[in-house]
Amino acid sequence: MRHFIFIAIIFFTVISCKTETQQEDDITPINWNKRIAKIDPTDSLIIGSSYLSIYSEIYSVTEHRSINLTATVSLRNINSKDTIFITKSDYYNTEGTLIRDYHKEPLYLKPLETIEIVIDEKDTHGGSGANFIFEWACPKNSHEPVFDAVMISTSGQQGISFTTQGVKR
Repeated sequence: MRHFIFIAIIFFTVISCKTETQQEDDITPINWNKRIAKIDPTDSLIIGSSYLSIYSEIYSVTEHRSINLTATVSLRNINSKDTIFITKSDYYNTEGTLIRDYHKEPLYLKPLETIEIVIDEKDTHGGSGANFIFEWACPKNSHEPVFDAVMISTSGQQGISFTTQGVKR
């Protein structure tokens, strides 16, 4: 009887210790279909490009130890009256290789609207030097979009968080 109880305890301990891993295929692309916009080529829009650095991991203590981070990337229309358009949102890794393009069609952002892309903490494909290239269009005499990111990680009672801001290219 003692052997049976011991085996039952071992069995339940083993099946309760399930570890979850996320594969690249598990990362679901954001559905942007509700935001697709048609841009009229005759419109007098200003075309631009911006760069934003992202960290999906950061080194801690030495270059042999790193901490995975969740990144929230914000695409902001700071105009109070004009709609703007995001024509490209491409995510690159540390080596400069394209990881993901988030949409094939132009997207619109209403006045003062923000949309976000979240890079999951388990998604380490970007590495310590990941980045985004955004291409955009906005009406003349309006503000360009603002791109920024917040990276965060917590472990026990410790936490790390910081921000980055995009720059026009």
